[in-house]
Amino acid sequence: MVHPNDALFGGEKPFPLIPACEHFAGSEKLILKALSLQDANNLNAPGAVFDITCDCEDGAASGQEVEHAEMIVRVLNSEANIHRMAGARIHDYTHPAWKQDIDILVSGAGKLLSYITIPKCTSLAQASEMIAYIQKTAAFNGIERIIPVHILIETHGALNQVHEIAKLPWVQVLDFGLMDFVSAHHGAIPASAMRSPGQFEHKLLARAKTEVVAAALANGVVPAHNVTLDLKNVETTQSDAGRARNEFGFMRMWSIYPTQIQAIVDAMKPNYDEVADASNILIAAQDMAWGPIQYEGELHDRATYRYFWEVLQKAKLTGVTLSDEAQKRFFS
Repeated sequence: MVHPNDALFGGEKPFPLIPACEHFAGSEKLILKALSLQDANNLNAPGAVFDITCDCEDGAASGQEVEHAEMIVRVLNSEANIHRMAGARIHDYTHPAWKQDIDILVSGAGKLLSYITIPKCTSLAQASEMIAYIQKTAAFNGIERIIPVHILIETHGALNQVHEIAKLPWVQVLDFGLMDFVSAHHGAIPASAMRSPGQFEHKLLARAKTEVVAAALANGVVPAHNVTLDLKNVETTQSDAGRARNEFGFMRMWSIYPTQIQAIVDAMKPNYDEVADASNILIAAQDMAWGPIQYEGELHDRATYRYFWEVLQKAKLTGVTLSDEAQKRFFS
């Protein structure tokens, strides 16, 4: 039987399928705690359902940038990094340590890094230069793989050129940075808009989020939503993640506190009934060599098969239980 990846894309680049939650950790203690949680079974899935971003930007004390980056390399190369699902955020373009971050991280953990996150770009030129330096450093160190790049859209300049930024090589994710974006408006957006419901309803923020998602999806890039500031209220996090996913089309969200992780995963996971339909449709399609089929009175062909295949893969990533037949055929 032909697998969906072979039958449905025909040389076209499939959309990146990565975890719906990205958890930030700065210190060694918090990174190790996150790696331990990543491997725990209390997230209702056999294995990791979220990525970890080891933070050089806000995590490193001033003057300790080298030691902090070296610590991240050491931890990522240790037995604690079981799932190899951790990346790193470097300093921004204006900080003297950004090239140093890349030198240390790529030379020491370039084969392990899930991604490198670039913050506070103010232009296409800055993003291009930083990606080119990552590529150059990877080549210098004999690393042949593409290291995915995540770019934070949190300035007027980056938003103005977001469609061009999304086209850059190695870009996998566009992250929306709410707090810096609000601050860049010099008080025109109130502080209340850093929280819900304002962050979804203020016209300037709704416009910005819509532009980021549209640019990302038009270029085969994952749009990622900003953090929820309320650390302890799980319901707030889940509500924010649900609105981000269902009203704006974000497909990933940041976590900054352990209790936010499962709330984000639950809000971002596909509906169970849709997963069941996806399984049944794809099984029937595979039996028909991916020709058209009828399912519950509706016609389905390769166009809908692609949609349902992504549903099924997202279900797998978020820990939704699949039928035994779907598991055997598509994920064995």
